[in-house]
Amino acid sequence: MTHKFRLASIAACSALAFAVPMLLPTEAEACGGSFCDSGPNTMPVDQTGENILFKIGDDYVEAHIQIQIDPNTEAEKFAWVIPVTALPEFSVGSQILFDNMLASSVPNYGVNNQTDFCGDGGDEGFGGDDGPNGDTGASGDGDGDEGEGEGPTVVFSGSVGAYEIAVLDGGTVEGVMTWLGDHGYQQDPNAEPILETYIEEEYLFVALKLGVETDVSDVHPIVIRYNGTAPCVPLRLTAIAAADDMDIRTFFLGDARVVPINYRHVLINSLKIDWFNQAANYKEVISMAVDAQEADGNAFVTEYAGANTISLAGVYDELWDPAPYAALGDSPVGVVDTLTEQNLLFCDLEWDASCTTFHPLLQGILDRYVPVPEGVDQVEFYDCMECYADQIDLMAWDAAGFTADLDERIFKPGQKARDLVLDNPYLTRMYTTISPSEMNADPMFRANSSLPEVAAQRVATQTLHCDGSTTVEIPDGRQVYFPAGDPLVWPDFQDEMPWDEDIDQDGMADNAPLISLVDNTQKINDLLDEYNEGKRNGADGGDGSGGGDDAGFDDDGSGSGCGCSANDEPVGGALLGFAALGLMGLVRRRRGQD
Repeated sequence: MTHKFRLASIAACSALAFAVPMLLPTEAEACGGSFCDSGPNTMPVDQTGENILFKIGDDYVEAHIQIQIDPNTEAEKFAWVIPVTALPEFSVGSQILFDNMLASSVPNYGVNNQTDFCGDGGDEGFGGDDGPNGDTGASGDGDGDEGEGEGPTVVFSGSVGAYEIAVLDGGTVEGVMTWLGDHGYQQDPNAEPILETYIEEEYLFVALKLGVETDVSDVHPIVIRYNGTAPCVPLRLTAIAAADDMDIRTFFLGDARVVPINYRHVLINSLKIDWFNQAANYKEVISMAVDAQEADGNAFVTEYAGANTISLAGVYDELWDPAPYAALGDSPVGVVDTLTEQNLLFCDLEWDASCTTFHPLLQGILDRYVPVPEGVDQVEFYDCMECYADQIDLMAWDAAGFTADLDERIFKPGQKARDLVLDNPYLTRMYTTISPSEMNADPMFRANSSLPEVAAQRVATQTLHCDGSTTVEIPDGRQVYFPAGDPLVWPDFQDEMPWDEDIDQDGMADNAPLISLVDNTQKINDLLDEYNEGKRNGADGGDGSGGGDDAGFDDDGSGSGCGCSANDEPVGGALLGFAALGLMGLVRRRRGQD
């Protein structure tokens, strides 16, 4: 079997560089099923980008990487090639942690309606929509006999959850490419000069792929822990196979807000958001704002910064215990009862006759070790396994293997995720879009405790006046005027209206005050006044103001939260790139903004 591979670098970080899934281009389903945030004010934006959670320790960085594989693609072709400066520690991550983290911090845009009191009690309002301490899983065997002459030495070989891992040291680019080819990784000549550069810099290579007996149902996040204190996202090599305007979403758990070091920070002009449609144009606004002059495509917006409110529901349960499964011995009879007692499985026999697993990896583990006999209904089998004792596949059952998989892929990751949430009171969520031509530096980050919080909830107020006109006041205090009889469609405003309100300098000193490179607040206010005045005088107007004095990193946020609507960006791509960042598709629109 051939595995296509990708390559990426965190060269700016002291220890780690990682790469990501190699998949064929496909149409991605909007929600991806897992982290679709719900509610009347949820933004219908896509969720195709990569999500990475960082924990910055005293002398280490822990990166939790969510791996998303379209179920319509061939999961067995998933593979990574990861340049590293030292042997990192690997462990299984928690998908439920990502689900809950996304749901707790997604930016929401909505409108509340009210009506002026006109003396007759009328209330006919109208208007817009309501809108690790890593466990490597195996010790390295350092076989060292893979490369003849100029081939690499294998300094580690083992498995972590669903993935097989080998770490290669030394050799020539030809030797490394030969090793990858011999071990089922499809070759791409474009990778050779990149590999050669890393070999010259004495990097090791982590070769990672799904195990032989795994499929999409076994895919899980992976945790990579390495020495250093500066987390960063590898982008420079992603340009080889990247799409335009790719989503990058980073999360940070710690004690304070986190900001980019070598990228700039943008506060979007919230007037550009379509408030009547729950920010349906959100990604366009972000893309145009980070492409503005002085931001130049290398900038982030802050979607949320504040108290860590990540729910622990489903992440870990104190009832989880591997011991009862190991005691089942030669037959799996009793495993369903134990899973039910530990809140991992529930079978409803009376209403819809279905069984529900409460962890995304559990069904795959059950299917492997306790396959439902052919011709037998799953619910009936799970309800009375002893009734089908003579049909149970005892060759598939392995109590020790079943217990080990539960412990490694569900119990331990859940406990570590729970501890991570409980031990870190502050959550930062940042977002950007970026194109290949802009991937000239790996964004790095650090904490800045001097900065204010950024709320995720953004609610405008729409007021119907006695004369039939309407005003909409957005959270920054600016008001947009709609004459009586005008359709309540969010305006485009004047062409001069900036997409960005404020752009802050990169490379600032630790915890230092922010340095503003661009401040469009007054320009936005003036254009809004012009727009509103034109509407009051019966002419077409532009954009507006009416408050908006927050600048710098005090971002009202923006963000591609959950993808609850179909998007037309394909997932997957060529042979090199970072995580789900290797999308193929749209052409970036660049417009210089003041």
